[in-house]
Amino acid sequence: MVQSSIIDLCKQNNRKAQLQLYNQYCDGMYCVAKRFVNHTAEAEDIVQESFIKAFSKLHQFKGDVTFGAWLKRIVINKSIDYLKLKKQRLVELEDVHLKVIDNSNNNNWMVEDATSLDDIKKAINMLPDKYKFVVMLFLIEGYDHEEISEILNITQVASRTQLSRGRVKLQELLKHKNYG
Repeated sequence: MVQSSIIDLCKQNNRKAQLQLYNQYCDGMYCVAKRFVNHTAEAEDIVQESFIKAFSKLHQFKGDVTFGAWLKRIVINKSIDYLKLKKQRLVELEDVHLKVIDNSNNNNWMVEDATSLDDIKKAINMLPDKYKFVVMLFLIEGYDHEEISEILNITQVASRTQLSRGRVKLQELLKHKNYG
């Protein structure tokens, strides 16, 4: 497998292999970071820091997921860490304060036909952080509640609740186009 040999060379600190791996993934990882921080320079910094961390921790990469998935997790965590440093703290909720919302017949993510993708992105960015991150990880990045709970260091109950509340808030914003 070609990917495996590049990883092996990177583990041996082969700069050419590292550059090849960087070039292969940098654009995609930049898009992931940009969805979180919305600023070009900050997204570029996050990608650089993520690659530095990935190359320094490459010995921990076991190959049970693709390198891209492993790197994406690092980029998402770096993005969230960056936002935390910028005082855009995630609100941590304790289980006792959470009301589990039954999504069995309330799992409707449909929007009006006149709603553009740009409208949806603007509305997501207007959500409070505690909802925005869960909505982005679920809808845009495709993570499930178990993965979201690990990434954001919250319970699965909190993930489900914040997703449900975020969906309601998102639909409200789209309905009234109150996002900017």
